[in-house]
Amino acid sequence: MDPMEEIRQTFFMECEELLEAMEAGLLAMSDGDDDKETVNAVFRAVHSIKGGAGAFGLEALVRFAHTFETTMDEVRSDRLTPSEEVMTVLLRSGDALSDLFIASRDGTEIEDGANAELLGELEALIGGSDASDQAEEDEPDDFVPMTISFDLDDDDDDDGDEVEEDSDDAYYITFKPHATLYQRGNEAVHLLRALSELGECEITCITSDLPELSELDVESAHLVWQAKLKSGVNERTVREVFEFVEEDCDLTISTSAPIKTKKEEEPDYDTEDVVCEEAVSPETETETETETETDPVAEAQAEPAVNAEDSVADAPCTDEKPETKPVESAATAPAAPAAPAATKKAKETGSKATVRVDLDRVDRLINLVGELVINQAMLSEGIVDSEMIQDSAVATGLEEFKQLTREIQESVMAIRAQPVKSLFQRMSRIVREASAATEKSVTLVTDGEATEVDKTVVERLADPLTHMIRNAVDHGLESTEDRAKTDKDPRGTVRLTAAHRSGRVIIEVADDGAGINRERVKQIAIDKGLIPEDLDLTNSEIDNLLFMPGFSTAKEVSDLSGRGVGMDVVKRSIQALGGKISISSNPGQGSVFSISLPLTLAVLDGMVVNVAEQTVVLPLTAIVETLKPGESDIHDVCGDAATILIRGTFVPVIDVGNRLGYREPLSSLEDSVILLVETEDGAKAALAVDAILDQRQVVIKGLENNYGHVPGIAAATILGDGRIALILDPDAIVDSMSKLNLSIDNQIQKAG
Repeated sequence: MDPMEEIRQTFFMECEELLEAMEAGLLAMSDGDDDKETVNAVFRAVHSIKGGAGAFGLEALVRFAHTFETTMDEVRSDRLTPSEEVMTVLLRSGDALSDLFIASRDGTEIEDGANAELLGELEALIGGSDASDQAEEDEPDDFVPMTISFDLDDDDDDDGDEVEEDSDDAYYITFKPHATLYQRGNEAVHLLRALSELGECEITCITSDLPELSELDVESAHLVWQAKLKSGVNERTVREVFEFVEEDCDLTISTSAPIKTKKEEEPDYDTEDVVCEEAVSPETETETETETETDPVAEAQAEPAVNAEDSVADAPCTDEKPETKPVESAATAPAAPAAPAATKKAKETGSKATVRVDLDRVDRLINLVGELVINQAMLSEGIVDSEMIQDSAVATGLEEFKQLTREIQESVMAIRAQPVKSLFQRMSRIVREASAATEKSVTLVTDGEATEVDKTVVERLADPLTHMIRNAVDHGLESTEDRAKTDKDPRGTVRLTAAHRSGRVIIEVADDGAGINRERVKQIAIDKGLIPEDLDLTNSEIDNLLFMPGFSTAKEVSDLSGRGVGMDVVKRSIQALGGKISISSNPGQGSVFSISLPLTLAVLDGMVVNVAEQTVVLPLTAIVETLKPGESDIHDVCGDAATILIRGTFVPVIDVGNRLGYREPLSSLEDSVILLVETEDGAKAALAVDAILDQRQVVIKGLENNYGHVPGIAAATILGDGRIALILDPDAIVDSMSKLNLSIDNQIQKAG
């Protein structure tokens, strides 16, 4: 890959993280967080995106980000109050910035005048200024001159007696940019402008490293900047000016002046003053937490010595009596300092280091670990068959190998795990758009954003979750007028939560609306011919009619709903992830849609059973208990339907062998083993199998790409003896039986 293209892709990856930080900050501000650091985090994110976009010539992204950044600067300077109206515009601006980023990343053409209306709203917030123009095109009245002295003396001077600079209440800064600072779209002059805003500042440019014109490398950095700052701020504030470029420069900040020689106090060379224009609202980058303080003595000792000619034009001399600092010398000021590295290391102490890895490499590692699990199972079975397990050393080694394999597998799975925070943040935009389209006032409340799940699950969950959020706003919540009539808060609430439970991830979308109108739902299903008119259904079964293909309660077709595509698509998408979805609703109080997902799509803990001489696997998380039925436990209801009495409750029995088409129905269940399973919606069923063979961890192998969807089958796996075993989907098996028969409760009632 071309080096510049590689840098470009890295920028886009970093932009995704910056956009997440921006979204999180804007949401916090919208919720009333007035912490300065929150505002600064948003500002920094937008500023960094603008800087990187400028380096790659993404003009549309730069223009919008510049206006957005200026507006955020007004907020953080307390010149603009983040009221509800202001936050609405800022949140929409964040959405627009995300859209521009996606278009720039994907190479999509951006129409001229895109977001012009939103840009006008932003400019109105900042007083109608010309903030949308490039910084270079700002009016002269917006600038204040800042004098920077360039040292043009290239002569070798003899060292004189050392005379020290004054050490009044000032900071002495040495700033040497690297070439990467400019390659990433940053400018030294912007940083110096920001520095001068902190107080009285004298800045000198050292040109002693500047090569001859014929040898000049325009892509390198040759200038060094020295500044004397008189200000009442602390060192942390000074250092924050350079926080975005710490890795791209050498920086020294000290409260003691560099040592000057007599020759330097009375220079016999000419200096040329260059006037730089300084914006009244400079693009400063401030307010981040940095607790490390720099020891000036340690700095002086750590800096390597260089030639005396490199020390020309240190901080300007004054007539004040200097304070003695015997450990410093004239040669130290412009040298590449060791202190920034130490400071950076101190800042990183306590934080976890990360590394970017191509996802394909992670997937390959996971596949290899899956094969390791399979080979471990094969090895174990081979040792058992050869009766070598009687050897205690072999038995011990085999057990340790199993444990080690499992630990490796769990560690590798954790590599792909990521919090659902990024997914939840995307839903904030969906709520804003849906509430605007329906003219409803809606608040999104999230909980459990740190819950981790497989990256593939997160990516493929975005579309179904979007459907559910829109459905909650459009159908679940009443209009503002209707809510007022029932003494509800005019502002509706949609709650999005995530949590780990029983080895799975549970994601819930809840609303405080009117709940499901079950009579209307059933009548719509009858009118559309989805169910017979005389079918007697429980509340749960009526709720699940929402997942039938073609079902819709929308009276009008809109951008959000009413096209016959919705919850049935959601259910299929969730099932494709190995998950389940269920509904619970209370009239007048709202509805809860619950999604249950596996932690990973790679492995699962399963129970290996025998059915009609076939080996199948059931997920262990679905099994409540196992039992051997007695003759008195089995009861026939209405002929063919069998139930088993478990602790005073009748539970329907499903002959798994017959349901999968392996054999005719069993005439007696007395020789079977019953597996009591519970579906995600709380329904229980008894699965009849021939025998339980083992309990083990199995590697999931998908079937849909090669065979399509198989009813009742979730996936397949490879056993230790090399055979292929199907992994059953207990919920699908139970659901299929409920569609063929009336509910057990109704049958018992009719049987009288």
